Amino acid sequence: MTVWILFIAAILLFLALDLGVFNKTPHVISSKEAGKWTAIFVTISFLFSGVIYWLYTNSYIANPDQLKPTTAAIKYLTGYLIELSLSVDNIFVIAIIFSSFKIPQKNQHRVLFWGILGAIIFRGLMIYFGVLLINKFSWTTYIFGAFLIFTAAKMLYTKEEDDFQPKDSIIYKLLGKIIPITKTFEKEHFFIKIAGKTFATPLFVALIVIEVMDVIFALDSVPAILAITSDPFLVFSSNIFAILGLRSMYFFLANMLEKFSYLEYSLIAILTFVGLKMLLHDFYELPEWVSLVFIALSLLIGIVVSLKMSEKTSSK
Repeated sequence: MTVWILFIAAILLFLALDLGVFNKTPHVISSKEAGKWTAIFVTISFLFSGVIYWLYTNSYIANPDQLKPTTAAIKYLTGYLIELSLSVDNIFVIAIIFSSFKIPQKNQHRVLFWGILGAIIFRGLMIYFGVLLINKFSWTTYIFGAFLIFTAAKMLYTKEEDDFQPKDSIIYKLLGKIIPITKTFEKEHFFIKIAGKTFATPLFVALIVIEVMDVIFALDSVPAILAITSDPFLVFSSNIFAILGLRSMYFFLANMLEKFSYLEYSLIAILTFVGLKMLLHDFYELPEWVSLVFIALSLLIGIVVSLKMSEKTSSK
């Protein structure tokens, strides 16, 4: 329990410093600044595998699956790469939401900050109940596996991001019935008063839509990592590091998303792989390094092919 408390306290401390010190004044985040923070987050996330190894070597944390320290570290890295890869879809949708509500660039960081805070809470709850279900009802593994393969097939034949219109969504319409929505911005405020009446600004609306969409995406990502491990700390920590890096990754990739169009096929391959892994786990158990290598190679191939095809298109 001590490790959990320290880990969550460290996350909250960083978020407090982020909003209160590093980004106290709203500003447009440049690609250079976002690239620097993305590199920092990815580096810290990979280095944390060493912390995982140390924790499991010294039995400083509960180890319900009796994992060896090396195995725990590999499972963490595999889970992190899965979550990181599935975050790409989040970035596409976030870009559409900000564009739809015309959110100024200098205020986008604030929306994503609170969005990530909410995502941590919702992901924590989903992980808790997901682990509970798998441990209590082992047959749910097959349901999760089939769902991931279904999701992969759906991604292959449909492009939901292209059709998603935030202002036409049920979320937006329901929110409008609860509180009046204005098109007016008042600095970085989520609510403003007009003639004594409280209105939600587009910043708040964008935040709620992002939160709901993250929950929907978590329906894919949480079962995907549960295919790798049901150890609560490994699932939670890999999820959190991927979520924390999502914001800087968004600002880094937002202006060049079209260059990574083939990365979608990497996500399809990863979801299919982990889905099959869940369905076949009672018949054949793959070595941990195989999962890590497959996921890393899928991401690398998707990135390389995307950049190559983008170069060919731009040269024409």
